[in-house]
Amino acid sequence: MIQFKNLVKRFGDRTILKGLSLQINEGEILFILGTSGTGKSVLLKNLVGLLRPDEGEIWIDGEEVSHFTEEEYLPVRKKCGMVFQHPALFDSLSVFENVAFGLRRHYRYDEETIRQKVRKALSLVHLAGIENKKPAEISYGMQKRVSLARTVALEPRILLFDEPTTGLDPITTNAVNQLIFDLSRTLKTTSLVVSHDMHCALSIADRIVVLDKGEMVAQGTPQEMKTCPVPLVKDFLAEALS
Repeated sequence: MIQFKNLVKRFGDRTILKGLSLQINEGEILFILGTSGTGKSVLLKNLVGLLRPDEGEIWIDGEEVSHFTEEEYLPVRKKCGMVFQHPALFDSLSVFENVAFGLRRHYRYDEETIRQKVRKALSLVHLAGIENKKPAEISYGMQKRVSLARTVALEPRILLFDEPTTGLDPITTNAVNQLIFDLSRTLKTTSLVVSHDMHCALSIADRIVVLDKGEMVAQGTPQEMKTCPVPLVKDFLAEALS
């Protein structure tokens, strides 16, 4: 579904991604782990065209997209749903209107279709019945789920998560992880999760990739990661299993 080939991204004299090659299979839940500043979020932004690589190729669903114009990238972005670190909801809009926002902006659905899609999306994240509330009236964890509902309402084939559990308590973190897993399996999406939380990765990932200074230093299943000799992976494991 997604392939990065020898991807290089520079900012001035700093090279953030150093010839990264990675393949993500259709329907896979892939976690990308690494310390801050290793290029995890930069990789996601290159994928959706918010940044463009200096060298290398990005393939999505059989198309090489790295040289697409903004206009050519629009249908590619419709395949990708991105969930950011913060909910980024519109405070003045109800939960219903927040979830409906992308549907109204990108498609010409009638009101009944929008209503059905919003309710389905909220049901998928276990938030049925809160359509009329404003973001300020619900908890931060619920806001994160509304943000997720807004993304899945568009029925993307690829779900991208940028540090989805940062700032959440352990109970809400587990709930969000379970949601990522359930949504990926229910909607049959390919899910790419950028994180620094090995515990989350071990719980729900099909495969884990570890980046360090813009390079891939390890990859494998959760089981394979538990016996990985790479020092950075051992550090992540020590924290996750402590």
